Amino acid sequence: PITPAFLTTTLGAPVWSLGLIEGIAESFASIFKLYSGWLCDRVGQRKPFALGGYGLGALSKLGLAVSSTWLGVLLARVVDRFGKGLRAAPRDVLITENCLPEQRGQAFGLHHTLETYGEVFGPLLGFALLNYFAFGYRQIFAIAFVPALLGVLILGKFVQEPAAVGKTRHRPQFTWQGLSAPYRRFLLAVGLFSLGNSSDAFLLLRSQDLGLGGAELLLLYALFNLVEALLSLAAGNLSDRIGRRPLLISGYFVFALVYLGFAIAQQAALIWGLFMLYGLYSTLTRGVQKAFVADLVHPERRGTEVGTFYLLVGLAALPASFIAGWLYTQVSVAAPFYFSAGTTLAAIAILGTIRR
Repeated sequence: PITPAFLTTTLGAPVWSLGLIEGIAESFASIFKLYSGWLCDRVGQRKPFALGGYGLGALSKLGLAVSSTWLGVLLARVVDRFGKGLRAAPRDVLITENCLPEQRGQAFGLHHTLETYGEVFGPLLGFALLNYFAFGYRQIFAIAFVPALLGVLILGKFVQEPAAVGKTRHRPQFTWQGLSAPYRRFLLAVGLFSLGNSSDAFLLLRSQDLGLGGAELLLLYALFNLVEALLSLAAGNLSDRIGRRPLLISGYFVFALVYLGFAIAQQAALIWGLFMLYGLYSTLTRGVQKAFVADLVHPERRGTEVGTFYLLVGLAALPASFIAGWLYTQVSVAAPFYFSAGTTLAAIAILGTIRR
């Protein structure tokens, strides 16, 4: 949450660099999201890829701490996103294969809840360091390396591979061939939604424009994640009972409302309520969406087909952030948020046609 402020205030980088950095970082890693899924199918192991991905994520924090230009931030973000691309599909498969099919919503909800607790306490710690201990942005990035490293050590020591994992020799391809019809339609909806789902950095930048400072941005991010932490497990359990699609449609609808709110907001006080709603959107989609993907993919090609989902989302990140950055600077500060709301409503229409 402090990276946009670090870029624009400490480094003096232009606003357009924010869209460039986030777009390139996400898209650079997107291809690895497909290949890491295929590789974990190929070798029959998930854990080494998850370990490597989380390790790179930890190192990226140190990269941010020593960056002196926006190009340094770009490199650090690429390392972070490469790590995410390496771990995303294998981690999701690891979760899927360590629970029963009827527990997937609960399992991904639990994962998302625990992940979100870190995203609550991290910004709160950053807020305390900024306001009460006079730490700078660089020092906070360096401190963030410590819990990231602890996470890697815990994963290496305590997480086990499933008892038996099949291997595959087929080559990974980003193609509709072999994918189920519901999964293809789901990917179409996700791709359209992702085209309008630009980096959260633009939400933070808009908040900054309305008068919120770096410390308040940390509190906003903590509030957003607190909503997720309180509700994610319940959302996962509910998806096991009533299905994933109703929750996804509800979450996308909340997302559209939030972005419309950011488009028309004129007072900083409104941002706090919008970020709480944004936490509700994430609650209804992040864990549930991963469980839905696990429902729709073929078990014998689980890693590769989960990777296809991440590839599509990653490839959409570059044009999404470019479009948002261009609209923000060349049209109006409200334009990217109107665009995102429109693409989301179109994605909802496609989700409504999916039948299991």
